[in-house]
Amino acid sequence: MSDPTDLYRLDGDLPELTDPVLLYHFEGFVDAGAAARLALGHLLAELEHRVVATFDVDRLLDYRSRRPLMTFDTDRWTDYETPELAVYLTHDLTGTPFLIMTGPEPDREWELFTEAVGMLVTRLNVSRLVTLHGIPMGVPHTRPLGLTSHASKPELVPGQASPFGKVRVPGSLAALIEFRLGAKGHDAVGHTVHVPHYLAQAEYPQAAVAALEATTRGTGLVFPMDGLREAADKTLAEIEEQIEASAELSGAIRGLEQQYDAFQSGVERESLLAENTPMPTGEELAAQFEAFLAERDDRDT
Repeated sequence: MSDPTDLYRLDGDLPELTDPVLLYHFEGFVDAGAAARLALGHLLAELEHRVVATFDVDRLLDYRSRRPLMTFDTDRWTDYETPELAVYLTHDLTGTPFLIMTGPEPDREWELFTEAVGMLVTRLNVSRLVTLHGIPMGVPHTRPLGLTSHASKPELVPGQASPFGKVRVPGSLAALIEFRLGAKGHDAVGHTVHVPHYLAQAEYPQAAVAALEATTRGTGLVFPMDGLREAADKTLAEIEEQIEASAELSGAIRGLEQQYDAFQSGVERESLLAENTPMPTGEELAAQFEAFLAERDDRDT
């Protein structure tokens, strides 16, 4: 039998913590609009932090499926971007300590990794685990972002209304942690942001804002949000610029708005995409936005 403690290494002396929250996300699974990546990346960029634990990525990752980047300069290799999966300690704007676990999603040993996380959760006295991510939905960016929350106990997400029934979907390590640790009595919550499907492949800071606001409502943690909201406003302005320049995009967005409003008004639908209305596919809309975003990136460079 493998020992879960072999998968991680503690970095120095562990701090004495009182019921901290652990936010986590692993790169590699669905994260429409880069909602979770932007959210946790923003917190690590804005808040002082230190590593408290690192995981053995050599055991957990398949390098051939996700090859780390290396830099070649003239006649030699000069850099290697070592993958890192770690737990960080930081503090919110009120001084309350909390933890962030992030890095690439492991390719193997999910069950053992989940046990290792459970041991760290116990050792660090974690009171609640919170995972974030985004999923693509047939919704327009001109309407409030939807959010589906889920938890190991119903009382952790009171009044939650979900557009989903019972479905079977490909699993993720983040979901497995919520499932396994929840079964052991730990409080575990997830917030899933509904990102417009035509923006799913782009960075959409609005989704990160929604994810962190949901986390604040559930945990009381106070995050620095000004920079992220400014990025969201800039992105929205650029999207509107693109739409105004294209009659086809403008018509498509109006169609999505009508479908969304009909769904919200209680008209019975099987999904957020209305019936019998000719609409461009998500791929067609996304292709136009991706072309626009690529032009914008070239312009900025």
